[in-house]
Amino acid sequence: MTSTSSLAQSADKLAVVEALYRFAAGIDLRDTTLLASSLAEDAVSDFRPAAAKVGFEYPVIEGRDVIVSAPSTSLSSLDTTHSVTNARVTIDGDTARMDALVEAQHVPKNDPTRHYLMKNRYDVELVRSGEVWLIQRNTVDNVWWSGDIAVLSGI
Repeated sequence: MTSTSSLAQSADKLAVVEALYRFAAGIDLRDTTLLASSLAEDAVSDFRPAAAKVGFEYPVIEGRDVIVSAPSTSLSSLDTTHSVTNARVTIDGDTARMDALVEAQHVPKNDPTRHYLMKNRYDVELVRSGEVWLIQRNTVDNVWWSGDIAVLSGI
């Protein structure tokens, strides 16, 4: 592998991770434009594995517009911070797969003394769209959690 192709591959891997950074920041900042910029038009978000492990049901969400609008209702009473780590990327032409750990902190806006913290494993499938990578499918599984689960339901 030449240094030019190695550099291009490294840039592609960083661009793949950048898609997940845009996704997380879009949720935390309530920036629908930023969140939308991370998703393919027909994206799928599957939080069912994580939800099942912590005792609730959450539907598969399909379509960029639906995924972008979901946090404005389900997280409207919460402040969130998502931290992305340990990303591992595999690229095959114009598709990529990424495995990453995402720690998601949820704090009620009206009571910052309470929290619900989840450490989740994200299995992300992406597609190249011009110069950027977009999330095609994101499946979230929970590794561990702590805190008050009632925080997630706005209680």
